Amino acid sequence: MVDPLSSVIELLRPRAVFSKGISGAGRWGVRYSAFGQPGFCAVLEGRCRLVVDGESPVLLEEGDFVLLPATPAFTMSSLEPAVPRHIDPRLEPAPEQEVRHGRPDGPPDVRLLGGYFVFDSPDADLLVSLLPAMVHVRGHRRLTVLVHLVGEEAGAQNVGRDLVLARLVEVLLIEALRAMQGKDASPGLLRGLGDARIAGALRRMHSGPEQSWTVAELAREAGMSRSAFFDRFMRAVGVRPMEYLLAWRMALAKDLLRDRDVALDEVARRVGYGSASTFSIAFSRHVGKPPGRYARGDRTGAGRHVA
Repeated sequence: MVDPLSSVIELLRPRAVFSKGISGAGRWGVRYSAFGQPGFCAVLEGRCRLVVDGESPVLLEEGDFVLLPATPAFTMSSLEPAVPRHIDPRLEPAPEQEVRHGRPDGPPDVRLLGGYFVFDSPDADLLVSLLPAMVHVRGHRRLTVLVHLVGEEAGAQNVGRDLVLARLVEVLLIEALRAMQGKDASPGLLRGLGDARIAGALRRMHSGPEQSWTVAELAREAGMSRSAFFDRFMRAVGVRPMEYLLAWRMALAKDLLRDRDVALDEVARRVGYGSASTFSIAFSRHVGKPPGRYARGDRTGAGRHVA
Protein backbone atom coordinates (compact mmCIF):
# COMPACT_ATOMS: atom_id res chain seq x y z
CA MET A 1 0.00 0.00 0.00
CA VAL A 2 1.23 3.51 -0.82
CA ASP A 3 2.86 5.46 2.03
CA PRO A 4 1.14 8.91 2.10
CA LEU A 5 4.20 10.74 3.42
CA SER A 6 6.46 9.30 0.71
CA SER A 7 3.93 10.12 -1.99
CA VAL A 8 3.71 13.75 -0.85
CA ILE A 9 7.52 14.10 -0.81
CA GLU A 10 7.73 12.49 -4.26
CA LEU A 11 5.29 15.03 -5.70
CA LEU A 12 7.14 17.93 -4.04
CA ARG A 13 10.34 16.98 -5.96
CA PRO A 14 12.86 18.48 -3.50
CA ARG A 15 16.12 19.69 -5.00
CA ALA A 16 19.12 20.76 -2.91
CA VAL A 17 20.42 24.24 -3.59
CA PHE A 18 22.72 25.52 -0.85
CA SER A 19 24.22 24.66 2.52
CA LYS A 20 26.74 26.47 4.72
CA GLY A 21 28.53 26.35 8.02
CA ILE A 22 27.38 28.85 10.65
CA SER A 23 29.04 29.74 13.95
CA GLY A 24 28.52 32.30 16.69
CA ALA A 25 30.48 33.61 19.65
CA GLY A 26 29.69 36.11 22.39
CA ARG A 27 26.53 38.19 22.13
CA TRP A 28 24.87 38.09 18.70
CA GLY A 29 21.55 37.91 16.88
CA VAL A 30 20.28 37.79 13.30
CA ARG A 31 16.75 38.37 12.02
CA TYR A 32 15.96 36.68 8.68
CA SER A 33 13.09 37.86 6.48
CA ALA A 34 10.54 35.29 5.30
CA PHE A 35 12.10 33.23 2.53
CA GLY A 36 9.34 30.91 1.38
CA GLN A 37 11.68 28.07 0.38
CA PRO A 38 12.24 25.11 2.74
CA GLY A 39 15.20 25.60 5.07
CA PHE A 40 16.98 23.42 7.60
CA CYS A 41 19.75 23.53 10.18
CA ALA A 42 21.52 21.07 12.45
CA VAL A 43 23.38 22.03 15.63
CA LEU A 44 26.83 20.48 15.53
CA GLU A 45 28.12 21.97 18.78
CA GLY A 46 26.94 24.32 21.53
CA ARG A 47 23.58 26.06 21.97
CA CYS A 48 21.60 29.00 20.58
CA ARG A 49 18.09 30.40 20.59
CA LEU A 50 15.58 30.21 17.72
CA VAL A 51 12.34 32.17 17.44
CA VAL A 52 10.25 31.38 14.35
CA ASP A 53 7.31 33.71 13.68
CA GLY A 54 4.10 32.06 14.83
CA GLU A 55 5.91 29.38 16.88
CA SER A 56 7.09 29.14 20.49
CA PRO A 57 10.78 30.02 21.08
CA VAL A 58 13.10 27.03 21.28
CA LEU A 59 16.54 26.47 22.73
CA LEU A 60 18.65 24.57 20.19
CA GLU A 61 21.28 22.18 21.52
CA GLU A 62 23.92 19.92 20.03
CA GLY A 63 22.26 17.20 17.96
CA ASP A 64 19.05 19.19 17.29
CA PHE A 65 17.59 19.41 13.80
CA VAL A 66 15.11 22.02 12.55
CA LEU A 67 13.15 21.95 9.29
CA LEU A 68 11.02 24.88 8.11
CA PRO A 69 9.03 23.67 5.07
CA ALA A 70 8.15 27.25 4.03
CA THR A 71 10.70 29.27 6.11
CA PRO A 72 8.78 32.19 7.59
CA ALA A 73 10.67 35.06 9.22
CA PHE A 74 12.78 33.98 12.19
CA THR A 75 15.41 35.20 14.65
CA MET A 76 18.46 33.21 15.74
CA SER A 77 20.67 34.46 18.56
CA SER A 78 23.03 33.73 21.40
CA LEU A 79 21.53 32.83 24.76
CA GLU A 80 22.25 36.38 25.95
CA PRO A 81 19.83 38.97 24.49
CA ALA A 82 21.17 41.01 21.56
CA VAL A 83 19.78 43.46 19.03
CA PRO A 84 19.50 41.31 15.89
CA ARG A 85 21.06 42.26 12.56
CA HIS A 86 18.53 42.08 9.74
CA ILE A 87 19.22 39.75 6.79
CA ASP A 88 17.07 39.30 3.68
CA PRO A 89 18.23 36.01 2.10
CA ARG A 90 16.51 36.89 -1.17
CA LEU A 91 18.70 39.97 -1.62
CA GLU A 92 22.06 39.02 -0.14
CA PRO A 93 24.37 36.73 -2.15
CA ALA A 94 24.94 33.25 -0.75
CA PRO A 95 28.21 33.26 1.25
CA GLU A 96 31.03 31.07 -0.01
CA GLN A 97 32.67 30.60 3.41
CA GLU A 98 31.38 29.77 6.88
CA VAL A 99 29.17 32.51 8.31
CA ARG A 100 30.36 33.91 11.65
CA HIS A 101 28.09 35.89 13.99
CA GLY A 102 29.17 37.91 17.02
CA ARG A 103 32.79 37.94 18.16
CA PRO A 104 34.98 37.26 15.09
CA ASP A 105 37.93 35.73 16.94
CA GLY A 106 38.35 32.77 19.23
CA PRO A 107 36.45 29.50 19.48
CA PRO A 108 32.72 29.60 18.71
CA ASP A 109 30.00 29.02 21.31
CA VAL A 110 27.84 27.31 18.70
CA ARG A 111 28.37 25.67 15.31
CA LEU A 112 25.59 24.77 12.91
CA LEU A 113 25.12 23.51 9.38
CA GLY A 114 22.25 25.31 7.69
CA GLY A 115 20.84 25.49 4.22
CA TYR A 116 17.82 25.52 1.98
CA PHE A 117 16.46 23.70 -1.02
CA VAL A 118 13.56 24.15 -3.43
CA PHE A 119 10.50 22.16 -4.35
CA ASP A 120 10.20 21.80 -8.11
CA SER A 121 6.47 21.04 -7.92
CA PRO A 122 4.26 23.99 -8.98
CA ASP A 123 1.78 22.61 -6.46
CA ALA A 124 4.25 22.95 -3.59
CA ASP A 125 2.14 25.42 -1.57
CA LEU A 126 -0.77 23.00 -1.42
CA LEU A 127 1.43 20.07 -0.41
CA VAL A 128 3.44 22.08 2.13
CA SER A 129 0.15 23.04 3.80
CA LEU A 130 -0.09 19.36 4.84
CA LEU A 131 3.14 19.66 6.85
CA PRO A 132 3.97 21.40 10.17
CA ALA A 133 5.25 24.99 9.97
CA MET A 134 8.29 23.93 12.02
CA VAL A 135 9.80 20.51 12.66
CA HIS A 136 12.16 20.39 15.66
CA VAL A 137 13.80 17.03 16.34
CA ARG A 138 16.17 16.46 19.26
CA GLY A 139 18.95 13.90 19.45
CA HIS A 140 18.26 12.09 16.17
CA ARG A 141 21.63 10.71 15.08
CA ARG A 142 20.48 9.64 11.61
CA LEU A 143 19.41 13.21 10.81
CA THR A 144 22.79 14.59 11.86
CA VAL A 145 24.55 12.09 9.60
CA LEU A 146 22.27 12.99 6.69
CA VAL A 147 22.86 16.72 7.15
CA HIS A 148 26.63 16.13 7.13
CA LEU A 149 26.29 14.14 3.90
CA VAL A 150 24.24 16.94 2.31
CA GLY A 151 26.88 19.49 3.33
CA GLU A 152 29.74 17.40 1.97
CA GLU A 153 28.01 16.67 -1.32
CA ALA A 154 26.88 20.29 -1.79
CA GLY A 155 30.45 21.51 -1.33
CA ALA A 156 31.90 19.09 -3.88
CA GLN A 157 31.70 18.93 -7.67
CA ASN A 158 31.50 15.18 -8.04
CA VAL A 159 29.93 13.40 -10.98
CA GLY A 160 26.22 12.87 -10.32
CA ARG A 161 26.20 15.57 -7.61
CA ASP A 162 22.71 16.91 -8.39
CA LEU A 163 21.12 13.47 -8.41
CA VAL A 164 22.80 12.47 -5.14
CA LEU A 165 21.73 15.73 -3.49
CA ALA A 166 18.13 15.29 -4.63
CA ARG A 167 18.00 11.79 -3.16
CA LEU A 168 19.69 12.85 0.09
CA VAL A 169 17.23 15.70 0.56
CA GLU A 170 14.29 13.34 -0.03
CA VAL A 171 15.61 11.00 2.68
CA LEU A 172 16.34 13.96 4.97
CA LEU A 173 12.78 15.24 4.61
CA ILE A 174 11.17 11.86 5.25
CA GLU A 175 13.43 11.12 8.22
CA ALA A 176 12.67 14.50 9.83
CA LEU A 177 8.94 14.34 9.20
CA ARG A 178 8.42 10.81 10.42
CA ALA A 179 10.33 11.69 13.60
CA MET A 180 7.54 14.23 14.27
CA GLN A 181 4.72 11.80 13.47
CA GLY A 182 2.18 11.35 16.25
CA LYS A 183 -0.34 12.98 18.53
CA ASP A 184 2.02 15.80 19.52
CA ALA A 185 2.25 17.07 15.93
CA SER A 186 0.00 19.94 14.88
CA PRO A 187 -3.09 18.97 12.84
CA GLY A 188 -2.04 17.77 9.40
CA LEU A 189 -0.70 14.75 7.57
CA LEU A 190 1.86 13.81 10.26
CA ARG A 191 -0.67 13.82 13.08
CA GLY A 192 -3.08 11.83 10.92
CA LEU A 193 -0.42 9.23 10.21
CA GLY A 194 0.27 8.99 13.94
CA ASP A 195 -3.33 7.85 14.51
CA ALA A 196 -3.55 4.17 13.51
CA ARG A 197 -7.18 4.36 12.38
CA ILE A 198 -6.88 7.62 10.48
CA ALA A 199 -3.59 6.45 8.96
CA GLY A 200 -5.38 3.45 7.45
CA ALA A 201 -7.90 5.72 5.73
CA LEU A 202 -5.13 8.04 4.47
CA ARG A 203 -3.28 5.08 2.99
CA ARG A 204 -6.45 3.97 1.22
CA MET A 205 -6.93 7.42 -0.31
CA HIS A 206 -3.33 7.59 -1.48
CA SER A 207 -3.30 4.01 -2.77
CA GLY A 208 -6.61 4.24 -4.62
CA PRO A 209 -7.39 7.84 -5.63
CA GLU A 210 -9.30 6.41 -8.63
CA GLN A 211 -11.85 4.73 -6.35
CA SER A 212 -15.20 6.36 -5.55
CA TRP A 213 -14.59 6.82 -1.84
CA THR A 214 -17.26 8.07 0.51
CA VAL A 215 -16.90 9.05 4.15
CA ALA A 216 -18.90 5.97 5.11
CA GLU A 217 -16.54 3.66 3.18
CA LEU A 218 -13.45 5.27 4.67
CA ALA A 219 -15.01 4.99 8.13
CA ARG A 220 -15.52 1.25 7.58
CA GLU A 221 -11.86 0.95 6.55
CA ALA A 222 -10.98 2.62 9.86
CA GLY A 223 -13.37 0.40 11.83
CA MET A 224 -15.39 3.38 13.06
CA SER A 225 -18.84 4.88 12.73
CA ARG A 226 -19.21 7.58 10.09
CA SER A 227 -19.65 10.41 12.59
CA ALA A 228 -16.80 9.28 14.87
CA PHE A 229 -14.46 8.91 11.90
CA PHE A 230 -15.40 12.32 10.49
CA ASP A 231 -14.75 14.08 13.82
CA ARG A 232 -11.50 12.20 14.45
CA PHE A 233 -10.21 12.89 10.94
CA MET A 234 -11.00 16.61 11.33
CA ARG A 235 -9.14 16.81 14.65
CA ALA A 236 -6.11 14.92 13.36
CA VAL A 237 -5.71 16.22 9.80
CA GLY A 238 -7.39 19.61 10.16
CA VAL A 239 -9.74 19.27 7.16
CA ARG A 240 -12.75 17.15 6.19
CA PRO A 241 -11.98 13.71 4.67
CA MET A 242 -13.47 14.54 1.25
CA GLU A 243 -11.67 17.90 1.22
CA TYR A 244 -8.37 16.11 1.77
CA LEU A 245 -9.18 13.53 -0.91
CA LEU A 246 -10.11 16.24 -3.43
CA ALA A 247 -6.89 18.16 -2.79
CA TRP A 248 -4.81 15.00 -3.18
CA ARG A 249 -6.60 14.07 -6.41
CA MET A 250 -6.01 17.55 -7.83
CA ALA A 251 -2.32 17.43 -6.89
CA LEU A 252 -2.01 14.11 -8.73
CA ALA A 253 -3.97 15.47 -11.68
CA LYS A 254 -1.64 18.45 -12.01
CA ASP A 255 1.33 16.12 -12.02
CA LEU A 256 -0.27 13.93 -14.72
CA LEU A 257 -1.25 16.95 -16.83
CA ARG A 258 2.37 18.04 -16.97
CA ASP A 259 3.05 14.75 -18.74
CA ARG A 260 1.76 15.43 -22.25
CA ASP A 261 1.63 11.69 -23.01
CA VAL A 262 -1.37 11.14 -20.70
CA ALA A 263 -4.77 11.83 -22.32
CA LEU A 264 -7.36 13.87 -20.45
CA ASP A 265 -9.80 10.99 -20.06
CA GLU A 266 -6.97 8.85 -18.61
CA VAL A 267 -6.08 11.61 -16.13
CA ALA A 268 -9.75 11.75 -15.12
CA ARG A 269 -9.90 7.98 -14.63
CA ARG A 270 -6.74 7.87 -12.51
CA VAL A 271 -8.05 10.46 -10.07
CA GLY A 272 -11.53 9.06 -9.62
CA TYR A 273 -13.74 10.75 -12.24
CA GLY A 274 -16.01 8.86 -14.59
CA SER A 275 -15.57 11.23 -17.53
CA ALA A 276 -13.23 13.94 -18.80
CA SER A 277 -16.05 16.50 -18.68
CA THR A 278 -16.84 15.83 -14.99
CA PHE A 279 -13.15 16.01 -14.16
CA SER A 280 -12.72 19.25 -16.14
CA ILE A 281 -15.49 20.93 -14.16
CA ALA A 282 -13.98 19.83 -10.81
CA PHE A 283 -10.44 20.79 -11.87
CA SER A 284 -11.51 24.23 -13.14
CA ARG A 285 -13.40 24.92 -9.91
CA HIS A 286 -10.45 23.86 -7.73
CA VAL A 287 -7.51 25.27 -9.72
CA GLY A 288 -9.14 28.25 -11.41
CA LYS A 289 -8.47 27.19 -15.00
CA PRO A 290 -9.45 24.23 -17.21
CA PRO A 291 -7.06 21.25 -17.38
CA GLY A 292 -6.24 21.79 -21.06
CA ARG A 293 -5.03 25.32 -20.39
CA TYR A 294 -3.06 24.13 -17.37
CA ALA A 295 -1.46 21.34 -19.42
CA ARG A 296 -0.37 23.83 -22.08
CA GLY A 297 1.75 25.60 -19.51
CA ASP A 298 -0.49 28.34 -18.09
CA ARG A 299 0.03 27.57 -14.41
CA THR A 300 -0.16 31.06 -12.96
CA GLY A 301 -2.05 31.35 -9.71
CA ALA A 302 -2.33 28.75 -7.01
CA GLY A 303 -4.90 26.14 -6.15
CA ARG A 304 -6.60 26.25 -2.79
CA HIS A 305 -4.70 24.97 0.22
CA VAL A 306 -5.83 21.85 2.02
CA ALA A 307 -5.40 23.51 5.39
